[in-house]
Amino acid sequence: MALLKVLLLLGLGISVNSDVSLQKRIIGGQNCHDTERLYHVRLEISNGTHITPCGGSLIHPEWILTVVRCWKSEPGWTSRAILKVHPQTVIHYIQSIQQAPVIYGPDHDIMLLKLQRPVTDVPFARLPDCRRRLQVGSVVQLAGEGATTAGPNNERLRVSAIPAPLQCVDMRVFRITVIMPAYGHVFYAEAPNRDVCYGDVGGAAIHNNMIYGVIAFSGANACQRPAAILDVCKYKNWIRTTLRIH
Repeated sequence: MALLKVLLLLGLGISVNSDVSLQKRIIGGQNCHDTERLYHVRLEISNGTHITPCGGSLIHPEWILTVVRCWKSEPGWTSRAILKVHPQTVIHYIQSIQQAPVIYGPDHDIMLLKLQRPVTDVPFARLPDCRRRLQVGSVVQLAGEGATTAGPNNERLRVSAIPAPLQCVDMRVFRITVIMPAYGHVFYAEAPNRDVCYGDVGGAAIHNNMIYGVIAFSGANACQRPAAILDVCKYKNWIRTTLRIH
């Protein structure tokens, strides 16, 4: 009976031997706790026929921290921010992004988006204590609403049309900040059989309940390459100046 079941699965083209669960979100993650990540923002860039999803973090009543690739300035594209996506609820808070983003520089993939109206009932992420920098071996928690599955060859599949609950995953820092062309100051984190996916970029990397990083990208194949994360400490002074925090 067991042999027949295996043969049937193989006949249907279903892999029965994979190191990665094909039904895990943020590949290898789990649902974020309902009391955390309340500041997570879903960003959607649309031209009317195509929607590109991203992550972001509310770090001030009027400002979202994310990556530059989560913005398009070409005519016909619009951007909107959706708050209160976690924990999942039927009540979302949506604002169109009207102002051009504040970008650190041409070779740095980090930006700030300003909301049209301040948000008063959503807690925001705390900036890091950069006197206590991340070290090799530090654990950061990543989160996102990216791809729902990994394919049979561990390739990352595109994001689902209907986001599932926000997924969290712990990764360990193994390489401290370096300059990466077209991205900026990044550090690297990884964990066995865990990865971030399409649609997760822009989300926060949290350590000690503070936002130490912003997800920049991961490898083309799930769990084959580490995640690259922008080091918020390298940009903290710029953030504080932009937000006029003294």
